[in-house]
Amino acid sequence: MQHILDAILAGDSAAADFAALEIPDHYRAATVHKDEVEMFEGVMTREKDPRKSLHVEDVALPELGPGEALVAVMASAINYNTVWTSIFEPVSTFGFLERYGRLSPLTKRHDLPYHVVGSDLAGVVLATGPGVTKWQPGTEVVAHCLSVELEDPDGHDDTMLDPQQRIWGFETNFGGLADIALVKANQLMPKPAHLTWEEAASPGLVNCTAYRQLVSKNGGDMKQGDNVLIWGASGGLGGFATQYALNGGATPVCVVSSEDKAEICRSMGAELVINRNAEGYRFWKDPQTQDPKEWKRLGAKIRELTGGEDIDIVFEHPGRETFGASVFVTRKGGTITTCASTSGYMHEYDNRYLWMNLKKIVSSHFANYRESWEANRLIAKGKIHPTLSRTYALDQVGQAALDVHQNAHQGKVGVLCLAPEEGLGVRDHQMREQHLDAINRFRGV
Repeated sequence: MQHILDAILAGDSAAADFAALEIPDHYRAATVHKDEVEMFEGVMTREKDPRKSLHVEDVALPELGPGEALVAVMASAINYNTVWTSIFEPVSTFGFLERYGRLSPLTKRHDLPYHVVGSDLAGVVLATGPGVTKWQPGTEVVAHCLSVELEDPDGHDDTMLDPQQRIWGFETNFGGLADIALVKANQLMPKPAHLTWEEAASPGLVNCTAYRQLVSKNGGDMKQGDNVLIWGASGGLGGFATQYALNGGATPVCVVSSEDKAEICRSMGAELVINRNAEGYRFWKDPQTQDPKEWKRLGAKIRELTGGEDIDIVFEHPGRETFGASVFVTRKGGTITTCASTSGYMHEYDNRYLWMNLKKIVSSHFANYRESWEANRLIAKGKIHPTLSRTYALDQVGQAALDVHQNAHQGKVGVLCLAPEEGLGVRDHQMREQHLDAINRFRGV
């Protein structure tokens, strides 16, 4: 891989030079193993340790098919789906790979006894398969994680509705936590030129997810003046929602779990911040019983901050722990947009506050092609900024995933793959200087 890295670092290699590079038949990757899916049997979720299940090893280079690209990965990032994969919850991802493998002889490549994980990347195109015309070897790219076959009519208005919609690196193999990744060419987007490799890799999944969930007509359809309640507002997903609210003329009401995280929100420009731990909210009396008095107390706090106004849109992703409160505090006719459910999938809420007040629950899952492109465009224009807080080497991917699993992080956690150190990959230094204060501020630097 050294010759590939040398060509990338040189910065002046032509497309023909990259096309002539020999691509090794094996590469380094972060994997989970099919024969270890029961290793955490009987262990509480919070006690499951990704350092035990994630392996960094050499794997065979997959066959390059039509409409696909091989990308040399300079940097990637940790998402919650990598945590789920590593602890084999809520189900083992090998079931996804088996089902995908039955679709065609080409997809059979994905059904292996190991799963190369990761749903983000920034890197350089090495080779493209038949039918690819937009992307050439040597092009610097990032990738969104939507993988679809585009053979069914249901997906042509909104690719997230394609019956064969999958999340690359989670429901497919050959993901981005590796030195080489296999993607569909229509996952590729231009790398923002003012960002380092690790900064450019970090927004992908969460930025696109936040855009659809909050901004798109398929999600919250946010407008100027909306009050938006954002749970985990300094985190990998919530940090982008906070930026979109501020950028779009809405008023974010940021809920965080510590004063350090509150300061990150304020540094972004958010003025209304609730430290839920300092306020002592306990939405559940016990594992089976919620406390509506705590919902009302949260609602009163929100009205105190907003000058008496209720919430138009709730950006909801913790799930079970907060969902009852989210439904309650939303204004009459307002919207709760939901994804992820990192605290539990079985939501409970009082339906009287939904149905009698004409509120809406809108489900949201990643983003379609157009939404992903628009979200990346805003990054490239310096309107939205990365929230990368820490970067690990690929050999430390287990610890990086553990940080996310235990919520011991702020913003996104990056992973260097081929990149030998942080800070490389900036091409537009003038634009970086223009936005450096914001980049550092949103990273908590």
